[in-house]
Amino acid sequence: MIKKIEAGMVAAAKGKDKLRLSALRLMKSALHNKEIDARRELKEEEILQVLSSMVKQRKDSIEQFTNGGRMDLAEKEEKELQVIQEFMPEQMSGEDIEAEIVKAIEEVGATNPRDMGKVMKVLMPIVTGKADGKLVSQKVKEKLSS
Repeated sequence: MIKKIEAGMVAAAKGKDKLRLSALRLMKSALHNKEIDARRELKEEEILQVLSSMVKQRKDSIEQFTNGGRMDLAEKEEKELQVIQEFMPEQMSGEDIEAEIVKAIEEVGATNPRDMGKVMKVLMPIVTGKADGKLVSQKVKEKLSS
């Protein structure tokens, strides 16, 4: 994954695509910092967690900038988000998410909203990078409440 990002950086530099190059540098930097913290090379799952976090940050920033009337900054964040998402795995469909939630609920024997933590603990390694954590959390809450 990191080699793919580096190759993208070279292509963006040659193509003089400053925004793409900037986004790729941010990704590489975030992954490098995580490696330093972990004091080892990152596993695929950890890389996806870092990139998912970056996606979440961009979405939050876009929302804040849009609410604040700063469309120029919102557009920049949107373009960075698109670059980051190129390196993310294909997103799960709503049906796939539902199926995983049902499996996780059965696996831990969850019966009410207080069991949400147990369900999320089982679910998150499966859906990290493939589905929005807020959406998954919301769907789990709905399932356990009904």
